[in-house]
Amino acid sequence: MLSEKEKLDSIITLGIELNKVNDQDLLMERVLTEARRVVNADAGSIYLKENNRLKFTYTQNETLQKKLQKGKKLVYSTYSIPIDKTSIAGYVAITGKTLTVSDVYNISSEEPYKFREEFDQKTGYITKSAITLPLQTSRNNILGILQIINPRSESNDIITFTKEDEKMMQHFASIAVIAVERALMTRAIFLRTIRMTQLHDPQETWDHVNRVGAYSVEIYEQWAYKHNISPKEINKNRDLLRMAAMLHDVGKIAISDLILKKPGRFNYDEYEIMKQHTVLGAQIFMNIQSDFDEIAYQVALNHHERWDGTGYPGHIDVFTGEPLERYRRSDGKAMGKKGTEIPLFGRIVAIADVYDALSSERIYKQAWSESKTLKTIQNGSNNQFDPEIVEIFFSCLNQIKAIQNRYSIEQLR
Repeated sequence: MLSEKEKLDSIITLGIELNKVNDQDLLMERVLTEARRVVNADAGSIYLKENNRLKFTYTQNETLQKKLQKGKKLVYSTYSIPIDKTSIAGYVAITGKTLTVSDVYNISSEEPYKFREEFDQKTGYITKSAITLPLQTSRNNILGILQIINPRSESNDIITFTKEDEKMMQHFASIAVIAVERALMTRAIFLRTIRMTQLHDPQETWDHVNRVGAYSVEIYEQWAYKHNISPKEINKNRDLLRMAAMLHDVGKIAISDLILKKPGRFNYDEYEIMKQHTVLGAQIFMNIQSDFDEIAYQVALNHHERWDGTGYPGHIDVFTGEPLERYRRSDGKAMGKKGTEIPLFGRIVAIADVYDALSSERIYKQAWSESKTLKTIQNGSNNQFDPEIVEIFFSCLNQIKAIQNRYSIEQLR
């Protein structure tokens, strides 16, 4: 367990660390991890405010996590609750006050709120003590609530939160909310960029890019774990890859509406023009000034390359779009990149993008069945896709499906 000084030192440096995380989803995971660490809590959740409800989206539970195989993740359902005083979370959101409950199963009948037992009943987990804090901006706007559950003693027994823990968490929440506001602003900027693309391409929805981004991060994490990549490197790359994957098709903004909005398959000439979106997207990021520029460049350029070398755009000069002379084929086109010539992040986003395209409804087709989609992915191993990435994709299929379900119910906002 951390000493009081270590807790304070941790909170002092927390703001700097959290402000390095740009993506909202990854930030929320980091906030939960750090909040739990400061008070040695077993579990925690974040509910974000959406209209007049709180959406249960981010959660961690070490007791349940330990029951899984190493490297696997818990899969949770997404649900929402009304913002009113009948639940602990709703009460905190509507009053803006921190609430510490020593025993959630023994709340006085005089209190307006009650503990919602559905999660415990479904999982067999036993919630005892909880601190619930508002994520409240300087303008007193509630972004959501942070709930930390079941502190543990040095001998790992479940105990109750102290007044000191409550004060520590209040300091934590005031720092975390600044990073959350910034992440929400970053996501809003991404949303505007995607809206611009959607004006041209009706397939480029917020749900689609969120799924591709989340699938890509999930696959990368499993790949990185397998290859013994350091946690620090994984955390940095998760954030950058998530954003880059969401912008994988940004080059379509320069493609004609007559092609993008065509209600059917492209002819040869139209397809050749459509393929240019990879180069056009890469050109946006080619003046590389950051790690994000580098990864976004790789993803935009390479997510349609194929493991067997038959993809596009191949070995080209990105500035001109012309084939590099040593890779020019007899027909004047560029040879495709093959195998590990394709950057890792391009190989990952390739499978994430294809899976979502096949399993989603498009203008010219219905969504494929799960069995047909998965068979196509499997058959693409070693020709369209990196066989190792295919294997990793199937190893985390439960998480992939949970992401798919989560973003299938969200609307472009």
